[in-house]
Amino acid sequence: MDQQQIELVVFDWAGTTVDYGSSAPSAVFDRVFSASGIHLTRAEINAPMGMEKKAHIRQLLSCASGKKQWAEKYGRPWSEADVERLYEEFEATLSQVVEEYSAPLPGVPETVAALREMGLKIGSTTGYNARIMEQVIPKARALGYAADCVVTPDITGKGRPSPFMLYECMRQMNVYPPCRVVKVGDTVVDMEEGKNAGAYAIGVLAGSNLLALTQEEYDAMDPLALNRKKKEAALGYLHAGADLVIDSIRELPEAIAVLNRRMAKGEAL
Repeated sequence: MDQQQIELVVFDWAGTTVDYGSSAPSAVFDRVFSASGIHLTRAEINAPMGMEKKAHIRQLLSCASGKKQWAEKYGRPWSEADVERLYEEFEATLSQVVEEYSAPLPGVPETVAALREMGLKIGSTTGYNARIMEQVIPKARALGYAADCVVTPDITGKGRPSPFMLYECMRQMNVYPPCRVVKVGDTVVDMEEGKNAGAYAIGVLAGSNLLALTQEEYDAMDPLALNRKKKEAALGYLHAGADLVIDSIRELPEAIAVLNRRMAKGEAL
């Protein structure tokens, strides 16, 4: 492979390659927080999506609504002990349902096969821990999608938006420098992870956390309303530093070809 071309694609999992709309973590966060008397909107729950899950919980407790509701219900600010309790409940609940949400998104197996035909290595990072991924990986593999490496926050000690999980993918896949890597994801922190690592970043719209639609909602939405929602989501990616935004993961091989042409022309990252 030309050393001035992309060599490694690092995918996110939920909302990008499996679990349309990141439905599993969103639903579980809603269930766990509601059980504690804290009722958040889907937009509030989804805003930190892609982060390591304790960090996600801290963000939910720190948002204006979460902080206000917690103080009103418990008469005190939230604490790290509260974070630990909510995290344990989240993990226990998620472990019961996550396998059901681990089927590859439409087009993922075919796209990954095409990328491999192009000579690319396939890495992945996630906000899930290794124990949860033990349930996700076999289901996805059985239905046609597998990555060459899977890096979780408990492996590196730090999750997104830090670059360390992506760096660990690079180490395992023996790819360097970061300009030969593209991060593909469905959240703002996916884009930040890629850019913080010095890599390219591509945001995917269909199935994404940023659109926050189930497949049924996506298919049923008025085309003009859907187009407006996609434009808003695309701006979210671009503001986070995305180099490209694509409508569907099926467009990824051509998007990578675009990046390779940019590199061939000597355009800066």
